[in-house]
Amino acid sequence: MLASRLLSILMLLQTRGRMSAAELAREFEVSARTIHRDIDQLSAAGVPVYADRGRNGGFQLMDGYRTKLTGMTQPEAEALFLAGLPGPAADLGLAEVLSAARLKLLAALPANVQSQAQRVALRFHLDPAGWFHGAEPLPSLQIVAQAVWSERFLRLRYRNNGEVYGRKLGPLGLVLKGGVWYLVAQSGKAIRTYRVAQMLDAEITDEIFTRPKAFDLASHWQNSARAYETGTYGARADVRLSPKGLARLNLLGPVVRDEAERTAETPDRGGWVRCSLPVEPGEFGVRELLRLGEDVEILGPPALRAQMTATLTAMRRRYADEGLRPRRVTAKRST
Repeated sequence: MLASRLLSILMLLQTRGRMSAAELAREFEVSARTIHRDIDQLSAAGVPVYADRGRNGGFQLMDGYRTKLTGMTQPEAEALFLAGLPGPAADLGLAEVLSAARLKLLAALPANVQSQAQRVALRFHLDPAGWFHGAEPLPSLQIVAQAVWSERFLRLRYRNNGEVYGRKLGPLGLVLKGGVWYLVAQSGKAIRTYRVAQMLDAEITDEIFTRPKAFDLASHWQNSARAYETGTYGARADVRLSPKGLARLNLLGPVVRDEAERTAETPDRGGWVRCSLPVEPGEFGVRELLRLGEDVEILGPPALRAQMTATLTAMRRRYADEGLRPRRVTAKRST
């Protein structure tokens, strides 16, 4: 573990340049004191690493020094081949580049590693789109990707709820979520998320966009996605769930499932459990709970129960026996 961390520290300093002890400690989930000991060991091994003192200081390698310890292990090569996703790469216009890079990587690997790396690529395939959803038309995606990479402002028209608005955006990063591409961008002083399929007439400007130094795309997306899921639920439902209903709560998402587990009371003799679920207000909440069918009963609030009652009553009328009787068809006689 120590040898692996020392090599990883060396590779990080070579690729990123100066890094502070705190940054390295976060990267490897160790203490800053451990990082200082690791740096001492690298220095003792002849690696020309030195420290700059002060607020903006950190560790870095002597200018021009590059390690030759870049041999790739078999698991590392397999992981890289597994990470080469042809679908998203094609969306971004990088299919040919990815194919060429994989060939170069394969040629550079030792013979005993090549076959195993190819086995991974042939046995695992990622299809990020959900069932029954075709690929969205994405005429602006490659332009948006170029703007992200070149750090230049985007001008576009954005379609939202049937209306179209002009936007000037500072692109921070692209995210592929459930087969849907999103752009995380700065609009004025706010950081917002935009669905790429809703973008019209996107163009890259000549104006440089200065990316905030402290911005981390993965952390921002994780936090904003969780906030979006939690914020969607503006109401709560007091419900009873059958054992089957409890097992099917994954249909409503992890936030609802986790809250059900947190608030669940002791099951009754029939195995039904009373709990509190976060739901969207009004008819949207009723639609979601209907996904559980007869395995859920809304106890409150009264307005939500009344709305469910009205929905079920309307459905019962529509599917009443007389409505299901086949119509009598009279055949015309030919003369």
